[in-house]
Amino acid sequence: MWGILEISIALAVLLLIMLFLKLQWARRWLPPGPTPLPIIGNLWLLDFKLQRETLVKLTNIYGNIYTVWMGQTPLIVLNGYRAVKDGLISHSEETSGRPLTPFYRDLMGEKGIFLTSGHTWKQQRRFVMTILRSLVLGKKSLEHRIQEEAHHLIEAFANENGKPFDPHTPIVHGIANVICAVVFGHRFSSEDESFNRLIKAIYFVIYFQATIWGRMYDAFPWFMHRFPGPHQQVFAYNDFMHSLVMNEVQSHKEKWKADDPQDLIDFYLAHIAKNKDDPTSTFNEDNMIQTMVDLLLGGTETTTTTLYWALLYMVQYPDIQGKVQKELEAVLEPSQVIYYKDRKNLPYTNAVIHEILRYSNITAVGAPRQCVKDATVLGYHIQKGTIVLPNLHSVVYDPGYWETPWKFNPNHFLDSDGNFVNNEAFLPFSAGHRVCLGEQMARTELFIFFANLLRAFTFQLPDGVKKINLDYILGAILKPHPYRLRAVRR
Repeated sequence: MWGILEISIALAVLLLIMLFLKLQWARRWLPPGPTPLPIIGNLWLLDFKLQRETLVKLTNIYGNIYTVWMGQTPLIVLNGYRAVKDGLISHSEETSGRPLTPFYRDLMGEKGIFLTSGHTWKQQRRFVMTILRSLVLGKKSLEHRIQEEAHHLIEAFANENGKPFDPHTPIVHGIANVICAVVFGHRFSSEDESFNRLIKAIYFVIYFQATIWGRMYDAFPWFMHRFPGPHQQVFAYNDFMHSLVMNEVQSHKEKWKADDPQDLIDFYLAHIAKNKDDPTSTFNEDNMIQTMVDLLLGGTETTTTTLYWALLYMVQYPDIQGKVQKELEAVLEPSQVIYYKDRKNLPYTNAVIHEILRYSNITAVGAPRQCVKDATVLGYHIQKGTIVLPNLHSVVYDPGYWETPWKFNPNHFLDSDGNFVNNEAFLPFSAGHRVCLGEQMARTELFIFFANLLRAFTFQLPDGVKKINLDYILGAILKPHPYRLRAVRR
């Protein structure tokens, strides 16, 4: 006669067998991949995180398109330029959705741009892209804002008087002030308490989901939402960002002139008024606030991290730094204002910036997409609702398109005559309908900041330091380990 314990064990084993067989049945229609286990899928094989090195190993076994299971959810991984191009460009509309994890659903809801899909996403994205283009051409243009922040950054570096310092804080202040000027119409002082709390909030919200606490939240959202822990601090920081934006919106309403918009909030308020009688409109205050928060998140940390890597590479490769400085001296006058268009006359500098973006590859494997329609990618049928992961690392390191993918080599973007040439596999901003919304803004920032800094300073290791750490810190964005350098006036 079996006891309760034996019956419970037998039922548990039977349940696991049934789940295993169910997974095997579901796998029949998916691209090949490692065998998933009940409940945990392939998480054990992935060490419970999506690391690019692990994805490369699986590519060697299963090819350029394969399936991994995040628990009970299949994830189609696209590897190499050909697969990513077919998935994101050839089938751009079909893969234009964005899956919403429990953590981000509870944090942001289905509002704004980054985590929405369908009608809401299309309306919000189209509006923001139109306004960003108009701000670039306006009387107080985005380019002038960037030049102003580059000047402030040079002053901050100069104040260190050639002594060793960590450049991260002044860089993030400069980059954050660019997007604040776009959204709010003004910059903040480096000592402003709200500004510094905003930068902390952006950091916590972006990096939290890649932590063990973030993964636990997605696995057990109902429990974690009510359980104390660092995730509650992230929710507090998110509330702060929303409150900051709401206060700015209120301030704009009090002095708003519909015929003279100065920033993104002004334009959005005008668009709400214009579309108030349209039943299909998604332009309202909730979407406005989340859209502004989305832009603050997206416009700060990625460009900051790329520029942080850039200075590290210049210290690591002083010969490349010297060639950039030599070109800047030959083409630009010492006091000449640097514009984005100047890149056409600075092919080597432009190539170095592109190589920084390629080699650092800060987004690692890229943001996941969700199929909004059935699609066929590289001969595999992918059903509507399936999550697709474009492995961007495998694109910018694809040996079929890069001569020395594992080496920092600006010649990847130069022809035999030293002219700048692009590479079709250069996709650090992703591709397709969900290509990075701020790509043009980020490119302009990186060029103007980088060229100004290299013209003003030579970057060196502190005295006595012979080696620097070029490894990355794994997270939602791949950061370099904190470092110190000397900015020597030229």
